Amino acid sequence: MIPGLLQTEAYARALFSRHCPQLRAETIDQHAEARLNRQKLLTRTPTAELSFIIGETALTNHVGSSEVMRPQLDQLLQAGVMPNVEIQVMPANQGFCSTLNGAFVYLETLEHRHYGYVESQEVGVVVSERAKVSAFGLRYGKLRSQALNVTESARLIERLAGEA
Repeated sequence: MIPGLLQTEAYARALFSRHCPQLRAETIDQHAEARLNRQKLLTRTPTAELSFIIGETALTNHVGSSEVMRPQLDQLLQAGVMPNVEIQVMPANQGFCSTLNGAFVYLETLEHRHYGYVESQEVGVVVSERAKVSAFGLRYGKLRSQALNVTESARLIERLAGEA
């Protein structure tokens, strides 16, 4: 999936509308609003430095129609030119990479503390144990080295947007 901080409202709603068990319309509205509110992190002060590595399959697996995906890909391109945001794409033909164990977030606070975060099936866990957080950092470094660089990633997203 496209990371929540980068999702358009239509993409988020398409995801929530396919939830199992099915969500009520009011719940979808609440979830979508909360997701969009969290996107203020992209433009807040102090600036948060954000780096996203998105699997190519998340860009080609249509969530909703072309009317949902084309603006979503355009939004990725717009976010990618922000000075505090980097977007890299992991090519589908890369073969085995450490994300096959599942998506994760690796973060550093203003106080230079490091944490990991994993989420699956509506359960999220913050990881603070040093050895485990260190493994997140190692995986993140490996992923960045295997993914397309920022410029190549933007070119791929542009091409896919044209095909959507």
